[in-house]
Amino acid sequence: MPVVEHAKVPREPFPGGATYQTLVGDAAGSTPVRLGLQTSPPGYKTPLHSHPYWEILTVVDGEGEGWIDGSDDMIPMRAGVTLVIPTGVLHYFRATGTQPLRTYGIHVSPHRIVNVHGE
Repeated sequence: MPVVEHAKVPREPFPGGATYQTLVGDAAGSTPVRLGLQTSPPGYKTPLHSHPYWEILTVVDGEGEGWIDGSDDMIPMRAGVTLVIPTGVLHYFRATGTQPLRTYGIHVSPHRIVNVHGE
């Protein structure tokens, strides 16, 4: 199994100022899952979206809040919190603290597929 040094992985810019590092996986879909590290500046918000597979988000640093369809309230996000999002379920999160929100995202798919929905 290869070793991935995070500091050597390029950061892909996202609209709104966030960055994404693909730590496991590639464009060819050569791995059965993908792992990425997203760094979101304070105030950043993902679009309302879903995936055609399960996604698991774990907060590393920072603070935020998330929403998963079926939840009555916003879900507090801080280091040590993991959100488990089933296939096709609408969700979003936003960085609410004064420091960047960093999250590991596991996509249970060889490809990262994001279906954006109107809000």
